[in-house]
Amino acid sequence: MAHPAQRRWYLISFAVAALVLLPLSVLLFSWGTVDREIWAHLWATQMPRLLGNTLTLVLGVGAGVTLLGVSLAWLTSLCEFPGRRWLDWALMLPFAIPAYVLAFVFVGLLDFSGPLQSLAREWFGNGLRLPRVRSTGGVIIVLVLVFYPYVYLLARSAFLAQGKGLMEAARVLGQSPWQAFWRVALPMARPAIGAGLALAIMETLADFGAVAVFNFDTFTTAIYKTWYGFYSLSSATQLASLLLLAVILVLYGERRARGVSRPASERPRGQVLYRLHGLKALAASAWCGLVFACAFVIPLLQLLAWCWQRGRFDLDERYLGLILHTLYLGALAALLTVALALLLAFARRLAPTRPVRSAVGLANLGYALPGSVLAVSIMLAFSHLDRQLVIPLSAWLGGAGKPLLLGSLAALLLAYLVRFMAVAYGPLESSLARIRPSLPEASRSLGVGGPRLFFSVYLPLLVPGALSAALLVFVDVLKEMPATLLMRPFGWDTLAVRVFEMTSEGEWARAALPALTLVLVGLLPVIGLIRRSARRPGH
Repeated sequence: MAHPAQRRWYLISFAVAALVLLPLSVLLFSWGTVDREIWAHLWATQMPRLLGNTLTLVLGVGAGVTLLGVSLAWLTSLCEFPGRRWLDWALMLPFAIPAYVLAFVFVGLLDFSGPLQSLAREWFGNGLRLPRVRSTGGVIIVLVLVFYPYVYLLARSAFLAQGKGLMEAARVLGQSPWQAFWRVALPMARPAIGAGLALAIMETLADFGAVAVFNFDTFTTAIYKTWYGFYSLSSATQLASLLLLAVILVLYGERRARGVSRPASERPRGQVLYRLHGLKALAASAWCGLVFACAFVIPLLQLLAWCWQRGRFDLDERYLGLILHTLYLGALAALLTVALALLLAFARRLAPTRPVRSAVGLANLGYALPGSVLAVSIMLAFSHLDRQLVIPLSAWLGGAGKPLLLGSLAALLLAYLVRFMAVAYGPLESSLARIRPSLPEASRSLGVGGPRLFFSVYLPLLVPGALSAALLVFVDVLKEMPATLLMRPFGWDTLAVRVFEMTSEGEWARAALPALTLVLVGLLPVIGLIRRSARRPGH
C-alpha cells in the first residue's frame, strides 16, 4: 500500500507511460481494417524482397559490428602498440557521424563518376571496373562503420573491468593470449557485447537515411513509400507494427542472453597485459588506424572539401532558416523531455513502489521504437482525434473545421519525447541517485520543504546531469531523420531534411554543409563520453 505522500507521483508516472503506450496501442488497433489491395500489391511486388533485404542487413551488420567492436576493444584495452593511447578515444568519434551522412559521403566518393573511380580509370585505363558501391555489401559496410562504436564502447568497458588475475591465471595454466581471449575474456564480456550488438541491430532496423541513399529497400523505406506513395496511413502503420515486432524480438533475445550471465567481480586492471612488438604491433596500429580513417577522418575531410567547393555558396537566408528551425526543435524537445524525465526520476526515488517502477520502465521503452514507427502511429492517432473531436468541435464553435493535430508541431514534439525519454532519464537518474537521502532530510528538519527544497537543494546538484541529458536529447533530435521527415509541419525543414533532399537528387556537395554542421554539433556529447571514459582505470 502506497504512502499518501507517494500517491501524487502515481498520476505523473502513469501519464508519461501512457505517452509511450499510445503509439503501441495504435499499432495494435491498426489491424482492425486491412486494405487487401495494397497488401496484395506489397506481397506480390515488395514484401519478399523487403524481408530478405532486412534480414540480410541485420545479419551482415550484426557480424560486422561484432568483429570490429570486439577486436578494437581487445586491442586498445589489453594490448600496447604504437598509437594505442590516442586510438583508444579516437575510435569513439564515429558516434558523431549520422548514418545517412556517412552513406552519401561513401557513395559520392566511390560511385562510378566519383573521384576515386575517375582517378583509377586515368591511371589504369577505362576498362577498370571496381565493385559497385550501391550494393548490399556497400550499405552493410557503411552501417558497420557507423554502429560499431556501440559494441566497441561496451566491450572495452567489460575487458577493462575483468581484472588482471583471471588473465594471469590463464597464462599460468599454459593458455596463449589467443586462447585466454576465447576461453576467459570473451565469455565474461558476452553480456556487454550482446547489449552493444542489440543497440546496433535496433539502429539498423530503424535506419532510413542510409538505406535511402543506397536505394536499398527495407521496412523503413517501405513505410515511407506506403504513406506517401499509396496515401495509406493505416497500411504504413501495419508495416510499422511488423518492424516493431522485430525490435521486440531483438530486445527479448538480448535480455535472455544477459540473464544467464554474471558480470566479473574482480578489481579493474591498472595497465595493459600484452605488449606487442614487430609485425604484430604494426598490424594492430594499421587495423585500428584503418577503421578510424574510414569511419571518421576520410568522411570529415570529404565534407570539408565539398563545403569549400560548393556548400559555402548555400550559406544564405534559407540555410539560416534551416539552422533556426533545427535549433528551435532541438531546444524545445530537450527542455520538454528533460522536464518530464526529471519528474520520472523523482517519482522513482520518492515513490519506489512496484506500480511506479513499472510505469517508469514503460516510459523508457520509447528509445526502442524506430522514428518511422513513432511517426505513423502518432499521426494515425492524431488523425483519428482530428476527425472525431477537433473538426466537429471547431465547426460547432464556428471555426473552419480543419484538422489541427495532424502535421502539427505538437505531434513532432511528442515523437521526440517518446523516442528520447530514456536518453534524458539515464543521466538524471544517476545524478539523483548520488544525492544522499540525509541531505533533503536535514533540510526538512530546518523547515525547508516543497518548492524551496527543490530549488535550494536538489536543483544545484542536478544541474550537471540535467545539462548532460539536455545536450544528448538536443543532438539526437538534430540528427533524427525519419520522424522529422514524416511529421514536420509545412515549411519546417531542418538540416536533416535538407540532407535528405539533396542526397535524393544526387547533390552530394550541396548536402555537405548541413551534414558537416550536424557532425560538428554531434561531437559535443561524444567529447563528453570520451572524457568520462578517460577516467576509467588505466587511462
